[in-house]
Amino acid sequence: MRHFIKLSYNGTDFHGWQIQTDASSIQQEIEEKLSTILQTKTTILGCGRTDAGVHAKEFFAHFDSTKEFLIDKQQLVYKLNTMLHSHIAIQDIVQVHSDAHVRFNATKRSYEYRITKFKDPYGASLAYKLNIDLDIEKMNKACQHLLGEQDFGSFCKAKADNFTNLCTVFEAGWEEENDQIVFRISANRFLRNMVRAIVGTMLDVGQRRIAPEEMVSIIAAKDRTKAGRSVPAHGLYLTKVEYPSNIFLNK
Repeated sequence: MRHFIKLSYNGTDFHGWQIQTDASSIQQEIEEKLSTILQTKTTILGCGRTDAGVHAKEFFAHFDSTKEFLIDKQQLVYKLNTMLHSHIAIQDIVQVHSDAHVRFNATKRSYEYRITKFKDPYGASLAYKLNIDLDIEKMNKACQHLLGEQDFGSFCKAKADNFTNLCTVFEAGWEEENDQIVFRISANRFLRNMVRAIVGTMLDVGQRRIAPEEMVSIIAAKDRTKAGRSVPAHGLYLTKVEYPSNIFLNK
């Protein structure tokens, strides 16, 4: 039986999602606690690989179980939450078809990047502090050039092992929200470091270093050196992952 775990996490204290030999990860933390509760070695697979310091408001992982749980799913959620690091929260565990895949069945992913102008001692790891005036209108004009299916190699981490750099961006835009400036983007898939590189390039637009229209030539170049810098990880959040409803059982 295969199950999807719906969770969220603050990535500040972890070196990303994926298990590493010499650093703490969200995947390792959940696997250890889930294996303890189910009394058998249990491996989980995530819907993506967030980098160190990146957060997730919604994230999915899946695991297989060959037998019925000794406790119901609500109790399993409760026990996991009592044992896990305080920066990881499990929202739900649902059964899916045996061939459902948490990564490959995702149809849409959404991210946001948060920038603040003010020093916040309580949220320093939750938004990127940048006390610079930005032209939001120009940044939103640049966003229009991101839409549709394109090769986003200019925004991919160097030497990333991708089958393809083609991604379909459904929506992208900036808005001011209280004391923060927030970038939101949705696509069918994302390349390694893609959102942080796009944001860094957009900041060049917002500071009038490049024109919004230059985004066209940057994308066409398929060359990471043509785009802007990558912004720090701690302002980035995975906010939503969508799946076709027919992969879920009893729904």
